[in-house]
Amino acid sequence: MNAFVIDAFEFCRINGSREGVTPVAEMTRLIKDCADASGTLAWRIEGGTSQMGYPQLTLSVSGTVQLVCQRCLSPYAYPIDASTILMLGKDDEHADEIEETINDESIDVIVGSRAMNVADLIEDEALLALPQVPKHEVCPDTALLDAAKTEKKSPFAGLKDLKTE
Repeated sequence: MNAFVIDAFEFCRINGSREGVTPVAEMTRLIKDCADASGTLAWRIEGGTSQMGYPQLTLSVSGTVQLVCQRCLSPYAYPIDASTILMLGKDDEHADEIEETINDESIDVIVGSRAMNVADLIEDEALLALPQVPKHEVCPDTALLDAAKTEKKSPFAGLKDLKTE
């Protein structure tokens, strides 16, 4: 994926804003979890300052990726629509202090940098939006599943046939 590097603290200080569209094919970690590399993800990142004065990034990612249903093993389109707030600490210790101060599970605190790759943040957000077990709500072709269920015999059925009286 093409690097898009920002000075995260300066981006927040000037209330920076960027948006774009990135092909899924450029996201090497994401395509490992996808059925194919088709599709694109639209993203938007905005810098700012929290009410408590900490630098923060608001990141939104949306689009559709192709996943493999773990029930019927066929590909299906999965919509991603994720948004997160990332507060920035200067180092690990500062990030821990911010986490304790804000005490809000909905806000992630990360260590910011003067050379932060936004492409990695976008891909991370897309990965976090994927389900642990991808599956259709209702599989389109359940004939194979139904056949597997009806053909299922007890492992002891064969022993019963061997039994002689």
